[in-house]
Amino acid sequence: MPLGLIELPWWGYVLVILGLTHITIASVTIFLHRHQAHHALDLHPLASHFFRAWLWLTTGIVTREWVAIHRKHHAKCETPEDPHSPQIHGLNKVLFDGVDLYRRESTVAETLERYGQGTPNDALERHLYSGHSHLGIGLMLAMDLVLFGPIGLTIWAVQMLWIPFFAAGVINGIGHYWGYRRFAPNDASRNILPWGILIAGEELHNNHHAYATSAKLSNQWWEMDLGWLYIRLLALLGLARIRRVAPKLRITPTKQHCDAGTLQAIFTHRYAVLARFVNSLKPTIMQEIRQQRVGAALGMTDHRALQAVQNGLQRGAEHLTEQERAILEQALAASALLRMLFAMRQELVALWGRSSVPREQLIEQLDRWLQQAEASRVSALRQFSKSLCGYG
Repeated sequence: MPLGLIELPWWGYVLVILGLTHITIASVTIFLHRHQAHHALDLHPLASHFFRAWLWLTTGIVTREWVAIHRKHHAKCETPEDPHSPQIHGLNKVLFDGVDLYRRESTVAETLERYGQGTPNDALERHLYSGHSHLGIGLMLAMDLVLFGPIGLTIWAVQMLWIPFFAAGVINGIGHYWGYRRFAPNDASRNILPWGILIAGEELHNNHHAYATSAKLSNQWWEMDLGWLYIRLLALLGLARIRRVAPKLRITPTKQHCDAGTLQAIFTHRYAVLARFVNSLKPTIMQEIRQQRVGAALGMTDHRALQAVQNGLQRGAEHLTEQERAILEQALAASALLRMLFAMRQELVALWGRSSVPREQLIEQLDRWLQQAEASRVSALRQFSKSLCGYG
């Protein structure tokens, strides 16, 4: 006699676990992340209420708390005020105990007040989802036990651990520590894998930090964002409306002079521009580090010195760890070429920080930057400056 209403072979229970947890991660990425935190899409009330109810049953997450903490993460990324940066708290703490960091920040009234605006505040939210957040978890346990018998306890336990490990741990931890970077925002965000399947697209974390308000996290044809597929399906069913996606970068190779279009393209795709600037100079930087024996002078490998200099060029010295900042400062002190490249980087970044300056003046500043790059003896920098004219 079966102990639950549903009896399955062992692999059937595995599929049930994968299916239930996948609905949960899809709810996190579509509802909490892209819809609530960044307003990249609008959801029909039917879809919105389904996601809220499912997250209440499977996580006990309070929408306002999650949104506020995530928005603060973007606003204070990789600083001591970042709620869950592995650069600050250490990878092990975020990966294995990220829930503790989340809970601590959720008790900070200022965080909720400043960053939690615009989240649901209806009677259902106040009196059920937020007011009794643990009740849903208890109901989920009861349903798993009724449906599957004693094995339902294991299914429930995996459901409860899924988001704390993958969302609070893997995305917030590994997503700011290990992987590849296509863009160079002033943080340590990385794409864990190009195939966003296991965490429904959240693996493409560097892409997200480059275009935070985009409903689509993939940026290249070979990158897969499963959450985006679900959003498209919801849109086809009339249950979602896509508001924003990352714009495509248009390059005209024959264009030789910068104009307003070039400036706008550089502003819009600034993190892609900065990443290309640094990547194009990587061989030049490595050669200079070896010639100046920077690594040996610092008692480390040339590759480690290169990594610190690259991080400085991508993120700025103010966003580095103390150790990386010390390496960068000593490398710059040892090389006039590295000092010149870093100064060029600072001038380029300053362009998109001068929003109040008249457009004509900014174009003139960009043109002077391009002329300075062309006048340098660094072939990689000259090639980069020529290609930059084709933007827009």
